[in-house]
Amino acid sequence: RPEQPDAVMVRLDPGLAFGTGTHATTAMCLEWLDSLDLAGKTLLDYGCGSGVLAIAALKLGCKHAHAMDIDPQAVLATRLNAAENGVQGHLDVSGAADDIEGDFDVVVANILAGPLAELAAGIAGHVRPGGRLGLSGILSEQTEEVREAYAPWVDFDEPEFRPQDGQTWTRLTGSKRHS
Repeated sequence: RPEQPDAVMVRLDPGLAFGTGTHATTAMCLEWLDSLDLAGKTLLDYGCGSGVLAIAALKLGCKHAHAMDIDPQAVLATRLNAAENGVQGHLDVSGAADDIEGDFDVVVANILAGPLAELAAGIAGHVRPGGRLGLSGILSEQTEEVREAYAPWVDFDEPEFRPQDGQTWTRLTGSKRHS
């Protein structure tokens, strides 16, 4: 139990999926989501794992979220965790990128640098103009590769770095350009 009386609690059983909130990349994404005004916003969690980011966003005031992962175990874990946290009515969960429709106020993708770079056009395409993008799962030496992949669409803030277990991880955040 958190010591802060106003803390947002997420009950989570990752099952066989990735994402408990303890890894540096997930923690940085959670901190970023907590820093945003999510009231009334929509969110896409691309590569959702256990669903922790989408569920936390909903509990932080997001009005609707879509969580997508190609791993069937992640889809199952996300649905179960959403029900455990009472947010299932505000969360769409899918197992294919083709199931994602429209654009979102906030898009977060905590996967690996290679897939982030390869999927840049598709992920950036779901961020509404002026919307926010958060990317993690990136080792510090991969930061520029991922940043360059999104450069046609996104103006980035300064990267956030966090060491864990002998590696340094990066979180990139930015805003999608209007043109």
